[in-house]
Amino acid sequence: MTTAGTHLPTTEDLCRSVLENNRDSISIQKPEFAVRKLALILNAALELSNKKGFQAMSLRDLSRASGVSMGGLYSYFDSKDTLLKMILSEVTGAVEAALGEPPAEVRQTPRDHLLWLIDTHIRLTEAMLPWFTFSLMEAKNFPAAERRQAIDSEELTESYFAEVLARGQQDGSFSADMPPLMAALTKPLLQDWYVKRAKYRRRKVHIDSYIAMVQNIVLAACGAATRTTAEKAESDPA
Repeated sequence: MTTAGTHLPTTEDLCRSVLENNRDSISIQKPEFAVRKLALILNAALELSNKKGFQAMSLRDLSRASGVSMGGLYSYFDSKDTLLKMILSEVTGAVEAALGEPPAEVRQTPRDHLLWLIDTHIRLTEAMLPWFTFSLMEAKNFPAAERRQAIDSEELTESYFAEVLARGQQDGSFSADMPPLMAALTKPLLQDWYVKRAKYRRRKVHIDSYIAMVQNIVLAACGAATRTTAEKAESDPA
């Protein structure tokens, strides 16, 4: 069960969303111009933060890296805390948009829904690699309110898995002896793809292969049948 038909956001999509969600604080009136500048700003902010840390990054650093003047930066946000909220809100919004409304055919069985959740989540983090890396790795250094926002986003993802696992136990798709914290135990497997991306790149692990491994590990832990040959053929790289 793959993400076919599920839209994964591009940088442009994310920047348009930032613009729409922060119209009160962004003073630029031309949408296309604002989206282009936001892409420069956000890409630079994520790159700098993932190299040296968000707290260590100054707005002057961001201005140099993005090519946007200090005055230009203040046209989009009034402080680093506002910039941080923009980034974290987009991560949460992307999770809700991608995982919150599964296709009708996916919801027919808990097993298919679970496979789809794993596939979609990993592909979403691949599409938004620097955003998810930032949100997870920097969370411990965030101010209290923003740290809570990052934790809430993680708990939202876990809740989607917990609901499907509970439904599977109720209808017998998954074992009654399935570990009670299975949703929480699944999260590190999902996160490992983007946290240790360099390791998998060195080992030439394709995303389809990684998804299949995680799906089979989770299915086995749930006491469900692992992926069929047909399912493997549907998602494995050619």
